[in-house]
Amino acid sequence: MPATARRVLLLHGLWMPPLAMHRFAARLRAAGFTTGIIGYRSILGSTGAAVDALRARLRGSEPTHLVGHSLGGLVALQALQTEPGLPVARVVCLGTPLCGSGAAHALSRRALTALYLGRSAALLRQGCIALPQGVEVGMVAGSRPHGLGALVARFEEPHDGTVAVAETRLPGLAGHVVIDASHSGLLVSAEAARLAITFLRDGRFAR
Repeated sequence: MPATARRVLLLHGLWMPPLAMHRFAARLRAAGFTTGIIGYRSILGSTGAAVDALRARLRGSEPTHLVGHSLGGLVALQALQTEPGLPVARVVCLGTPLCGSGAAHALSRRALTALYLGRSAALLRQGCIALPQGVEVGMVAGSRPHGLGALVARFEEPHDGTVAVAETRLPGLAGHVVIDASHSGLLVSAEAARLAITFLRDGRFAR
């Protein structure tokens, strides 16, 4: 897959609308990429439906990069795992719990709080079993501990308020960086966007 793809599709995270990705997409466009945002129902809809929709959008398309925030990163990687050969060169994950989410596990223990995760609970608890072959995946994680997830997960290690930094590390990543941003703050961080742009262009992060 040509790594010189200029098209980027962005996927939002849990409880977020497509609008949440607009500022990040604008920064990508300013850097010369064309962008599209994949919206999906993260609570009432199934992650399987989101994966199917992404695969359909990619199938037969021009070479494309993907950027996924949190759950959106898991949807992106699941699509590439279940359908190898899709025209994707690189993926940037923003605060995605690749190793499974401790906060999701904690919320799932009680019926009332499990409703917060909706039908995305299983994928958030599981994370990414293995990275897709032939695709460079980079991770931008946050370490500013501001977020409601910290109230239920009770992190004892660096985290972004929702996801622990350790939950974002997985063998086989082409790059992993940690910045001073909260989980939702990754979407508005100029540094996160700059790092994503360098990874999409070069397959590595430039600090």
